[in-house]
Amino acid sequence: MEAEQIKVTARSNPSQRIIAAGIVIAFCYWAASLVMTLLLSILIAYFLDPVVEGLERWRVPRALGSLLVLLLALSVVGGLGYTIFDRLDRFAADWPKYSAVLKEGSAAVEQKLEKLEARVSEIAPQGRVRVLVSQEPWPIRSLLLRGLGSLYSILLVATFVPFLVFFMLAAKRNVWHATLQLFPATERTRVKEALEQLSALLRSYVAGNALVAGILALVSWIFFWIIGLDYPFLAGLTSGLLNLVPYLGAVLAWVPPFIIGLTKWSSIGPYLGIAGMLSFFHLIAINVLMPALVGRRVHLNALAVTLALLFWGWLWGAIGLILAIPIMATLKVVCDNVEGWRPVGRWLAA
Repeated sequence: MEAEQIKVTARSNPSQRIIAAGIVIAFCYWAASLVMTLLLSILIAYFLDPVVEGLERWRVPRALGSLLVLLLALSVVGGLGYTIFDRLDRFAADWPKYSAVLKEGSAAVEQKLEKLEARVSEIAPQGRVRVLVSQEPWPIRSLLLRGLGSLYSILLVATFVPFLVFFMLAAKRNVWHATLQLFPATERTRVKEALEQLSALLRSYVAGNALVAGILALVSWIFFWIIGLDYPFLAGLTSGLLNLVPYLGAVLAWVPPFIIGLTKWSSIGPYLGIAGMLSFFHLIAINVLMPALVGRRVHLNALAVTLALLFWGWLWGAIGLILAIPIMATLKVVCDNVEGWRPVGRWLAA
């Protein structure tokens, strides 16, 4: 009797895929600090890896080169942080005069709303009982606990990211080799090509965005200095970074100079000029600088980018907005190299 060869294939049905996706999303939510720390470390490692490879070509051992590059990066970040903190300290000392103007403006808006409400109540049918709901002030304890939770997340990221980046840079070859060993020998070539494609994509994305952010911050700083705005460096740096946020950045970049200009200008003309110039900077950055520096490696359509920003921004807040596009671009690379998921990759790039 001839032995029968039975080939067993295991495929997941849609229900199992939905359950698996729900488990992954729940893990990303409950382990947000862990996942965000890991992803930020990966992005920074991809950004610093070309410098480490350059030192290797100069016969510097990879572990030593990784340490030197990391120390240099920390020095740059520390110097920039000290400069920003000094400006913030001065701005905090002058904050009462800005808050006074903001309170006057909010009081004027509240008076107009009360007049509008009074007119509406005159038009409304009589006989209805108006219920006034008093809102209690936010409890101090909950605010302190919320602040401690945010501080814990920041300290966790600041503590572990440098170590993770160093280990990723120093042990890159070993990690890549171990990753390839997880796949069958027939699939390793394809996996290696996918990893190289992902490496080039993330590296160009992070480096390009960092360079564009620096250019926008410098140009905004010069512009604010020319028009005589107070704290031009602080406003330029904040507006330059906010300008990189897709879609919303063009409007968010207006907020810092608008607030600082409250005590300087009383007419609407300067604010319109600032809004127009910052919008012009945003258009140049998105349509000229980003394609030239980042290239066309991130092939994502506008709908995919918007959905990614909405989802990851809702899940992780501001850090989610930073990581949304790299996560979606990584997902597209995976879909392009997995035969069953290629339609999803084509949809993301449509």
